[in-house]
Amino acid sequence: MGDREFSRQKYSGSDRGERKYDRKPKKHDETYIFGVRAVIEAIKADREINKIMIQKGMNKELFLELKEALKGKNHQLQFVPSEKLDRITDQNHQGVIAMASPISYYKIEEVVEQLLEEGKKPFVLALDRITDVRNFGAIARTAECEGVDAILIPANGSVQVTPDAIKTSAGALNRIKVCRAESLKDSLFYIQQCGLRIVACTEKSKTPLYTTNLRGSVAIIMGSEKDGITSDLINLADVACQIPMKGEIASLNVGVAAGMMMYEKLRQELYA
Repeated sequence: MGDREFSRQKYSGSDRGERKYDRKPKKHDETYIFGVRAVIEAIKADREINKIMIQKGMNKELFLELKEALKGKNHQLQFVPSEKLDRITDQNHQGVIAMASPISYYKIEEVVEQLLEEGKKPFVLALDRITDVRNFGAIARTAECEGVDAILIPANGSVQVTPDAIKTSAGALNRIKVCRAESLKDSLFYIQQCGLRIVACTEKSKTPLYTTNLRGSVAIIMGSEKDGITSDLINLADVACQIPMKGEIASLNVGVAAGMMMYEKLRQELYA
């Protein structure tokens, strides 16, 4: 069977044991592209791809052909056992499946430049290696409510926009610009040079959030669930601040912490 693109099918059964497959995709069903030729064509066409899964030990000739198409690209690759690919489809995937993005990503440099040209004060939220899709969705929902202009994420080592993320965000990821950066540090440095103040939220700081000026053009960095913000980004930041805590755990869920940071900026803009 040849290469083709398909959406995950929904299975439903009845009391009589009948089997039925609904082949009409939901609005945000995740699209998979499988087969070496189909994936190569998607790469050449610059399709928005979240991740490419490659079977460990796949056919060498096909792998070399795929590797050639990937030259100069920065797609997230994951090498997996064939069983994982087989769970996604029973078609002839030839050892490679690409997960296409349900949205188009933006370039943060272009977004910020456009906002500045319009006389606006950009508000960017940078997420450093956040991996939990529910955290990402919840953060995006709050970001849309609190007036964030763009969310910036790394192209690799980070959660991407998926149907689950869109669902958790209550559709906010369809309304807010999501930007991917090959280097989060380089992109933040660029917008810093454009006049945005970089604010890192980290427990390593001794400066309380409520004494930090968040007015005007700002990019707030939130760190990963595992180890927070990388030291390179903390060093790049114009200011680092912490959310005061009283309990013994002294660790907030990143979605909650991001919400507090965004709310404080809006509070300062409206009432301070």
